[in-house]
Amino acid sequence: MSGNRGVVYLGAGKVEVQKIDYPKMQDPRGKKIEHAVILRVVSTNICGSDQHMVRGRTTAQTGLVLGHEITGEVIEKGRDVENLQIGDLVSVPFNVACGRCRSCKEQHTGVCLSVNPARPGGAYGYVDMGDWTGGQAEYAMVPYADFNLLKLPNRDKAMEKIRDLTCLSDILPTGYHGAITAGVGPGSTVYIAGAGPVGLAAAASARLLGAAVVIVGDVNPVRLVHAKAQGFEIADLSLDTPLHEQIAALLGEPEVDCAVDAVGFEARGHGHEGVQHEAPATVLNSLMGVVRVAGKIGIPGLYVTEDPGAVNKAAKHGSLNIRFGLGWAKSHSFHTGQTPVMKYNRQLMQAIMWDRINIAEVVGVEVISLDDAPKGYHEFDAGVPKKFVMDPHKLFSAA
Repeated sequence: MSGNRGVVYLGAGKVEVQKIDYPKMQDPRGKKIEHAVILRVVSTNICGSDQHMVRGRTTAQTGLVLGHEITGEVIEKGRDVENLQIGDLVSVPFNVACGRCRSCKEQHTGVCLSVNPARPGGAYGYVDMGDWTGGQAEYAMVPYADFNLLKLPNRDKAMEKIRDLTCLSDILPTGYHGAITAGVGPGSTVYIAGAGPVGLAAAASARLLGAAVVIVGDVNPVRLVHAKAQGFEIADLSLDTPLHEQIAALLGEPEVDCAVDAVGFEARGHGHEGVQHEAPATVLNSLMGVVRVAGKIGIPGLYVTEDPGAVNKAAKHGSLNIRFGLGWAKSHSFHTGQTPVMKYNRQLMQAIMWDRINIAEVVGVEVISLDDAPKGYHEFDAGVPKKFVMDPHKLFSAA
């Protein structure tokens, strides 16, 4: 087998489906590896993090094959792979992790020390994350397969739930990680900044964890309509009414127990005047304002070290005008960084299989072909309340 096609980044605002190399069992430096598998990609998703690159807001190189949200079928395996068989259906955590370094042994797979010479942490098809080829393609290679891959039980049942299970590679664990690190528990009042797929995944996770009230805030009215239809309370940040007043109208007090930043560095200012202007610190500052004393803030939203399209010189290097003194005075706890997907994906798989969470409905999964990837990127960038999932081999209809 030698043919393959994938979604390639060609510069700011442009992606294209092109012929790419069929995956080889070798690392990005060309070293042959036997701990890998080759997957026939069953589903692969467009992520908001991909969108940051496609907008030209990172230092991503042209020619990069995109895609870090992958579910696939094992069709080849190296001789060192012991626990997986040809034909297994697997979910691929977006983290590339070796399973052997100190970080991996401590479950910090988002900052593996071995898979990226430039910095801790690796990911498929992503800038500065180790040059691992992305999975928005027909076929993909996964290293350290025994460690990285989550085998999905009972292929037929898994395919029945594939629209939900495709979310296990990133957005559901990421949203769950945001809720966990924010300290969500039974009876919590929770504010989620951002009604995109990760924000909605965080909201669904907060509900799974027993939150009493989940409020989702955004400047996009279409996404807020969708969030409201999923049973969440909403805060419309395009209005002139301050966030704390909208929270007070819902809860009777202007604060929440905890909050999740699912927006990241491309945040927009609040209010009619602000929504047209980028304000990268506005979400974090607003969360410090509405989270109670000694509360926690989970920050799965992406913040970058280099942003060539930033609004000012400091933000170009990841420096933001954050009111850290306010957070300090209120004894807030902050948790940042890449989500360690393997810490959560098995439990979340069980929650999906046993109908405890309807994540595909919540995030608005829409299945498209690989060839429709450019259209999906364009619509997602326009703010539609959808999670675009590509079906490279037309397997969804069979399911």
